[in-house]
Amino acid sequence: MRILVADDDPQILRALRITLAVQGYDVVTATSGPQAITAAIDHRPDVLMLDLGMPGLDGVDVIHAVRGWSEAPILVVSGRTGAADKVEALDAGADDYVTKPFSIEEVLARIRALTRRATHEDSTAAPVVRFGDVTVDLSARTVLRDGAHVRLTPTEWQVLERLVRNPGRLVTRQTLLTEIWGSQHVTDTGYLRLYVAQLRKKLEPVPAHPRHLLTEAGMGYRFEPDGAVGTAG
Repeated sequence: MRILVADDDPQILRALRITLAVQGYDVVTATSGPQAITAAIDHRPDVLMLDLGMPGLDGVDVIHAVRGWSEAPILVVSGRTGAADKVEALDAGADDYVTKPFSIEEVLARIRALTRRATHEDSTAAPVVRFGDVTVDLSARTVLRDGAHVRLTPTEWQVLERLVRNPGRLVTRQTLLTEIWGSQHVTDTGYLRLYVAQLRKKLEPVPAHPRHLLTEAGMGYRFEPDGAVGTAG
């Protein structure tokens, strides 16, 4: 599997190149925004790791450019820690975001999660999604729990559908609010908290400690079909 790592910090670039190569990845590197786009076109990587503050072109511009023709997972690894920076990158098309300084174990885990999702990218075409004791039939628009029908409101269904169609991928609050309620409600995060809480009551084994419908603090929500320990919010 080929990974493109784009960062203008030579120490970080070297550390990631060595670590990823040891893990068996074919690593391509770039030190500027234009180089990253050229490398992405020439090498067609399976995963892209991008810094945001690169010379030539900002990382967000690189994401926009790559997303024009590629669906390869994009992991941002950046020193920018502000929520606005994270949201901008994710809304541009990034799949995940890690802040510097980072744990290499965390980065490797994020890559594994992204590549699992890419391997099963046809989830958008797969009509049935299963997690825990829940079965979601995207084609029939039905939800079963332990074989019993679960009644969802139309809005609950819209929230759930967008999450389960993006397993392991952060879906930002802005994306959900804009797609479901319209751009005029992009700041009405109370809507989301209400509907996600209702979905957890109906679908999570322990709603106060969700394992599948997870909150990414300050950013949005993530659907984990295999389960993870999370907190409500």
